[in-house]
Amino acid sequence: MRGFSWQVNWSFLKTAAWNLLLMAIGGVLCGTAINGILIPRGFVSGGVVGFSILLHYLWPVLPVAAAYFLLNIPLFVAGWFLVNRRFFLYSIVGMIVFTTAVSLVQVSVPVHDKLLAALLAGLIQGLGSGIILKSQGSAGGTDILSVILHNHFSVRLGTTILGFNTLILGAAAFFFSLEDALYTMIYLYVATKVVDIVVTGLSQRKAAFIVTPLWEKVSSRIMDEVGRGVTILHGQGAYSEKEKKILYTVVTFQEISVLKGIVRQEDPEAFVVISDTAEVMGHRIGNQAHW
Repeated sequence: MRGFSWQVNWSFLKTAAWNLLLMAIGGVLCGTAINGILIPRGFVSGGVVGFSILLHYLWPVLPVAAAYFLLNIPLFVAGWFLVNRRFFLYSIVGMIVFTTAVSLVQVSVPVHDKLLAALLAGLIQGLGSGIILKSQGSAGGTDILSVILHNHFSVRLGTTILGFNTLILGAAAFFFSLEDALYTMIYLYVATKVVDIVVTGLSQRKAAFIVTPLWEKVSSRIMDEVGRGVTILHGQGAYSEKEKKILYTVVTFQEISVLKGIVRQEDPEAFVVISDTAEVMGHRIGNQAHW
């Protein structure tokens, strides 16, 4: 019999271990927000988690984790067809980790003011959800829906979550207290903003348009000192009717100060417009998520 040897893919194992660690940390944070703040104060949450909490309030015998697991089944069926397989498989693992964390993490957060509790819950939940999404999967629920819309329609993650949560807030106001629903709205707003910061915050790309007669010097320094490509557009002033060269470049958030410094040094009178980008595809400068 010919012998054989096992070949361990250490790169894969390290990647898998890192993703599991992110999911575990995110799950513990989310479990802390749910069990330590939301449920003790009668708040709800957004998306599938919020629906699970509503079901728990209506039927206390049904645990939040069990309701969340059951409600995820149709979303994962859709995810099988609309997201990549790696994300899908990691999301199954993430959903199991999340439900386990919600079941096991039982903490008491000593914040009694409801407004402060809503703010703190938003910070913790947003951080946890963002960390989970930084892995190559998700915790299921509206994360799956958010990624589908992000991939196919470039809808920001936080926007999808905030829009979907309107349904949960309406149900909470109808079945329970309008005041608690309003506190939940504050919590959800903070959570969505934190998710966007964690997932795309400092990796967001900036697009810059620069109009200057010294375009050759400016473009040369951008390519040399910032290390980014520059596209030269041809324009014409509406009033002067003079031909103008317009520089277009995309840089990272951290590179903005260097770019502005170059322009100020070469031409303090240059006209510069810097704007946010929703998504960038391309070699070296792209910031598309791994979903």
